[in-house]
Amino acid sequence: MPSRKALSGFSPLDRRGAKSYISSVQEFAYIHDENNVPETLMEVPFLEAFSKEHLDQVLHASAFIECDPGDVIIAEGDEASRIFILLAGEIAVMKGGDQLVKMNQTGDIFGELAALEDEVRSASIVAVKEAFCLAVDQKFLEHVMPKDENAPFYAALYEFIAKLTTKRLKATSAYLATIDTELRALKKAAK
Repeated sequence: MPSRKALSGFSPLDRRGAKSYISSVQEFAYIHDENNVPETLMEVPFLEAFSKEHLDQVLHASAFIECDPGDVIIAEGDEASRIFILLAGEIAVMKGGDQLVKMNQTGDIFGELAALEDEVRSASIVAVKEAFCLAVDQKFLEHVMPKDENAPFYAALYEFIAKLTTKRLKATSAYLATIDTELRALKKAAK
């Protein structure tokens, strides 16, 4: 887990000016020196996809989220405007109260589809262990970087999300194939 020193450049955000998801989740504005992005962030695959200029824009549209175990980062059914990048810790994806998957790898992304498609959140995200995330505000990015004027930026963003979605789809397909094999064996054994 990165230390606060490793994530220097984050500063407290005045709560009156910020929308908070849950009162116990702590949110900090990300204020960085454009010539000095912390090494911890430079190692995140999502951020590596952008040019230096575009990375600065992404970071200016970001906040740092600190969560304790049990904190709800995203609530199912909420409006979406942020894409989250797990920097450290562990979170769980919950749907209707059931845990679907845990994420614990630096650079894991969540909340990207709803944020890009202006949909409500299809699942909740809960911190399993203390977690640190970078929250990128997609609406703010679109405001400061209109899509029609920034095609290379959005091409990089959508390419990364397409690759991530493909990876998740392949994992889901492999899992479903395993379940199908097990179900066929059970049906055969029950006959």
